[in-house]
Amino acid sequence: MPGLHHVEVWIADVGTDLAQWGWLLARLGFVRESSWSEGESWAAGGTYLSLTTSPNVSAGGHDRRRPGVNHLAFKAGERETVDAIMAEAPLHGWTPLYQDRYPHAGGEQHYAGWLENSAGFKAEVVADVESPASG
Repeated sequence: MPGLHHVEVWIADVGTDLAQWGWLLARLGFVRESSWSEGESWAAGGTYLSLTTSPNVSAGGHDRRRPGVNHLAFKAGERETVDAIMAEAPLHGWTPLYQDRYPHAGGEQHYAGWLENSAGFKAEVVADVESPASG
């Protein structure tokens, strides 16, 4: 069956990065399945996300503008959940992006918020698509 099995994100600051990602993932309904001194693994919907450091992490910070992964987009459910996450995020180390166009920075039919953590990782929280009212 096609789909993602897991994603591994290398982090530099275990304490700060795990706290920021952990808050967001828990808020989105992920469950922490395991933890070890260098990281954690969170699961939802048959996929898991590992956050870990490694002695092989190169110097310099993460730059989402370089070739590679720009951001991770997560299903957030209801629009109210997206709004709540966006409101709470600054208290947990995440900076809202594109606030002048929130919640439609991705287009009028796309209800989402974008966040960036202190390490420069970007995450998108996306509301479910509402079906047109029947009438």
